[in-house]
Amino acid sequence: MKTLVVIKPDGVKRGLVGEIISRFEKCGFSVKALKITQLNRETAKKLYAVHEGKKFFNDLMDYITSGPIMPMVIEMKDTSIEDGIKLVRKIVGATNPLEAEMGSIRGDYASDVSYNVVHASDSEESNSYETPIFFKKEEILD
Repeated sequence: MKTLVVIKPDGVKRGLVGEIISRFEKCGFSVKALKITQLNRETAKKLYAVHEGKKFFNDLMDYITSGPIMPMVIEMKDTSIEDGIKLVRKIVGATNPLEAEMGSIRGDYASDVSYNVVHASDSEESNSYETPIFFKKEEILD
């Protein structure tokens, strides 16, 4: 199964792109699509529509549009692993870095719940909605 991971502006700015990609590769994932881009507010609202109306929404929009991001589609090489998304979420760590395990991306690099380095789809449903925000079907390798 393919899934979306986005290296957020703080991850790009801090030069963590290679480290983040490497962590997924070391865990058996391969990169199927990758680009560098900067979100406008309209596209950011699509990505974070589930948070619209929440207290932190405007700050989230300001942050995610503040600099370059690197969305990527990754896929588990080992097809015997049933839930690649669950494994991605384990590698990424809890949203709040104070709750993220050391050794996870957020546990090691995130400074705050708002600046937590990466976004990862949390289910097949959200992945099927989020991936097309960044990639056309023909941009993703089989």
